[in-house]
Amino acid sequence: MTTLLSPPSEFASQIELRSVATLVPYAQNASTHSNKQIRQIADSIRSFGFLNPVLIDAAGEIIAGHGRVAAAKLLGIRDVPVLAITHLTPAQKRAYVLADNRLAEQAGWDREILAIEL
Repeated sequence: MTTLLSPPSEFASQIELRSVATLVPYAQNASTHSNKQIRQIADSIRSFGFLNPVLIDAAGEIIAGHGRVAAAKLLGIRDVPVLAITHLTPAQKRAYVLADNRLAEQAGWDREILAIEL
């Protein structure tokens, strides 16, 4: 049985609003976002709201959500929801930054269900 490092039930009460001006991009972030993708993220935020908090460390450095922060800036949003992730070691944080981006790339589509949904 796998044990979580921090129970998800604790996270919901820890989401707070922070100024995008105080968030620091992760300097070693290997993932990039084109202007087109940032506009697409901005369109999604405009349509559905800012539903996915930006993950940050204790110092306000972005762990996940660089594209969402760039889209917020494009939309003129000053404050975004953040979740401070403080239980990771520096090595775990670096690994998560890579895994978060890479795992999303590995997703596929069930074309039958996709056709129904569209």
